[in-house]
Amino acid sequence: FGNIDGDAAAAYRYTEARMTDVARALLDGIDEDSVDFRDNYSGDTQEPIVLPAALPNLLANGAQGIAVGMATSVPPHNLAELCDAALYLISNRAATAEALVRFVPGPDFPTGGVIVDTPATITEIYRTGRGSIRLRARWHKEEGQRGVWNAIVSEIPYGVQKSRLIEKIAELFNEKKLPLVADIRDESAEDIRIVIEPRARNVDADVMMETLFKQTELEARVGVNMNVLVDGAVPRVVSLGEAIGQWLDHRREVLLRRSRHRLAAIEHRLELLAGMIIVFLNLDKVIKIIREEDEPKAVLMKAFKLTDKQANYVLDTRLRSLRRLEEMELRKEHDELTKEKGEVEKLISDEKLQWKTITAQVRELKKKYPPESKVGKRRTTFAEAPAAAADFNLAEALIEREPVTVVVSEKGWIRALKGHVQDLSNLQFKGDDALLASFFAETTSKILVLASNGKIFTLDAAKLPGGRGHGEPIRLMADIDEGADIVTVLPYEQGKKMLAATSDGRGFIVGQDEMIGGTRKGKVLMNPDDGARAALLVGAQGDHVAVVGQNRKLVVFPLDQVPEMAR
Repeated sequence: FGNIDGDAAAAYRYTEARMTDVARALLDGIDEDSVDFRDNYSGDTQEPIVLPAALPNLLANGAQGIAVGMATSVPPHNLAELCDAALYLISNRAATAEALVRFVPGPDFPTGGVIVDTPATITEIYRTGRGSIRLRARWHKEEGQRGVWNAIVSEIPYGVQKSRLIEKIAELFNEKKLPLVADIRDESAEDIRIVIEPRARNVDADVMMETLFKQTELEARVGVNMNVLVDGAVPRVVSLGEAIGQWLDHRREVLLRRSRHRLAAIEHRLELLAGMIIVFLNLDKVIKIIREEDEPKAVLMKAFKLTDKQANYVLDTRLRSLRRLEEMELRKEHDELTKEKGEVEKLISDEKLQWKTITAQVRELKKKYPPESKVGKRRTTFAEAPAAAADFNLAEALIEREPVTVVVSEKGWIRALKGHVQDLSNLQFKGDDALLASFFAETTSKILVLASNGKIFTLDAAKLPGGRGHGEPIRLMADIDEGADIVTVLPYEQGKKMLAATSDGRGFIVGQDEMIGGTRKGKVLMNPDDGARAALLVGAQGDHVAVVGQNRKLVVFPLDQVPEMAR
């Protein structure tokens, strides 16, 4: 796509290039009849239909394109990982996507980034050849003085133009759609460095970045549509295993064609050597014939039973060179080529030996580009997206975190006093109402309200009325049934276990995480029998429970005997 700054690709006529080792690997053996050639567009030269490709270029570099009625999008992958998968596939041709993902956990993009899709999602994409991969920019929090910090973006998703990305963020910023961001600037040189300043020091960095991921190309979906020409003719969507398998089959075909080409060259050379040995044994006669005869070729062929090729080779050799021939060198070369001929013939006839040779080639390729090398190093890493990202609420993120004291009356009126107020003795209530519960919290806290019918409701501390006046009835904020009273009100604490009980002595342990709800209707925490009511919700601390009955008797038993239930 040109470069990461949005510049278009250079025109061919203005571009000079030196072939890299990878390019040479793609062409390795092209002059050994390893692939077919065809006329180019003008018919004045020949071009290869495919390259020998000593490395899996389609998967390693990826490919994108649109044809008539179809498109393809193959993401780039890590070369060292592809080698591992190919080696496994050679000995396990029926390998599943689940098995291959152990070697190729996902694409590897040249611009880095972080893949935040689950392994199951990536496995399904590799099994079907279709899907999209969720790719995020890489960032870190850079601490400054006095609690000041900035978010630094060091890698952006593949195919995203940096200039366009920054323009989009600036546009959202000017439209007041990024309330957590104070400024953005591009400090990139050779490496990417995009600086994002928060609105305030107490802004949560993860929350700020979530807003950017949600609204900009700092998070992108990379489409996968592995639609390729199978056997160079039929377009078909293939799985990861099929794509690697096609490359391995191609490498076997290249190996066989190069071997046959080499065998023909050996046989040709052996024929010439046999003629030269005859010439050496009759050197004086040969030189005399060449000097004296008008048609030396026919005479040589008749006198020494030489073939047409042998006679031409002798006549094309200068007399001075003929005099320098050494029988030992000729016979040594003849013996070496004869031995090599046998090895090549064995390779052509033995499929197991062919795959053994390809295995050695793939291992050599990985050795040349190991995971710690520049080419073999993985640039894109994997991570889980924050759990809160799915139901991320920007309105909640904008709440300033401040201490409050929540006060609840017996008649169900609630209010939030600013700060943590220790002395509530001067607090006034409406009429004969009195204090039911009070506790410290923050404006970002969630408040749990248990009703006597067993339902539990969730309130936002930031939405509670202030301390001036008597507050507001909880019934205006939650749909509490008629006839149900408020049993208790308490702050939500993540992961905290609670002991819940009804008035007829039935109880269980439940986590506060199971109580949180997002609607006014609340959640059913317990179902009291007729005549009973929800009576208790306290922290499950310590290791024993003490219960006093209406008969004024006390029973104590271990906490682990109380069943734990999830709603």
